[in-house]
Amino acid sequence: MKSARLLSIVLLLQTRGRVPAAELAERLEVSARTVYRDVEALSAAGVPVYAERGRHGGIALLPGFRTDVTGMTTDEARALFILAAQGAHSALGLDDALRSALRKVMAALPAPHRPAAELTGRRILVDPDKWTPRPTSAAAPDGGPSGRGPAVELDVLHSAVFTDLRLRIRYRHSGETRPRTYTVDPYGLVAKAGTWYLVADRRGRPQLFRADRVVSATLTEVPVRRRAGVELAAVWQQLRRQVEDRPAEVRVTARIRRERLDLAVRILGGALTGPPRTGDGDGAGDGDDGSGDGTGDGSGDGGWATLDLAFPVLPAVRQLLQFGDSLEVLAPPAARRVMAEAAAALTAVYAADTPPG
Repeated sequence: MKSARLLSIVLLLQTRGRVPAAELAERLEVSARTVYRDVEALSAAGVPVYAERGRHGGIALLPGFRTDVTGMTTDEARALFILAAQGAHSALGLDDALRSALRKVMAALPAPHRPAAELTGRRILVDPDKWTPRPTSAAAPDGGPSGRGPAVELDVLHSAVFTDLRLRIRYRHSGETRPRTYTVDPYGLVAKAGTWYLVADRRGRPQLFRADRVVSATLTEVPVRRRAGVELAAVWQQLRRQVEDRPAEVRVTARIRRERLDLAVRILGGALTGPPRTGDGDGAGDGDDGSGDGTGDGSGDGGWATLDLAFPVLPAVRQLLQFGDSLEVLAPPAARRVMAEAAAALTAVYAADTPPG
């Protein structure tokens, strides 16, 4: 810890110039007395650092002194190259600058650290962008965590992708109670908008596995069998396109009360295929949808808005139940039946006078 603190002092002085001891102490979370002891240790080690007393004094390096990054540890070098995998640089037009900076950092790293840093850039990716808006069940592969039993620790998967051995995982798919067992050839890990995914080949075909659904992971003694010349970045782009370009199979028309429209747009934004239709002549709330006259709110056509929605599968329509009687599915008839059956099942749950037990 002391050696890391000494290096931090040198780097701070190198970038800031003269820095008061109190400020160094605050940044390093130590006392001012400890800072002065560290300065003495640096001076004894040959670093040209000195302290000036007085109102405008502080601790500084002799002009012209520069250090390099040879004090960087293996984990620090790996962390730097993981962060560099983010795609935000493209939006800022800094891709070329990033590549140039990484080449310089790689050249300045101690030789023993370079293989680990280079491999990390090929095994770990961080994609900060959210999935392209789609219906909820298609946007995030395999839905959310199941809550049935603990998932394997992320560091187990992290270690596995660097071993170049095949991995045997027990994986629980969305909507299933029992995990399945797969033997996969991992390319690496991807953090997509805060969710970690294992990217691997299964029987020679790329597949995504949500890390929080991997129940267990065990290394085999069989060498990994990746496709020749294929890296994590290319596999990830292929899988990402498959998810985001997945066509919606069910088109749904619904009407919603105007006072709930803003909320619906926020919640269902990924399922909307166009802007809500409101006003006269758009068919919203005109009484010809088969819903009878009991659903109006007395405000005429202006009380409703029409929504055009897309869902990957018919059962996904049930998420519209959260809007209660403020939303009605108009078409297709199959979607109306799904809503009616779900509403009937919900009514049966609450029909009893007292809850079970």
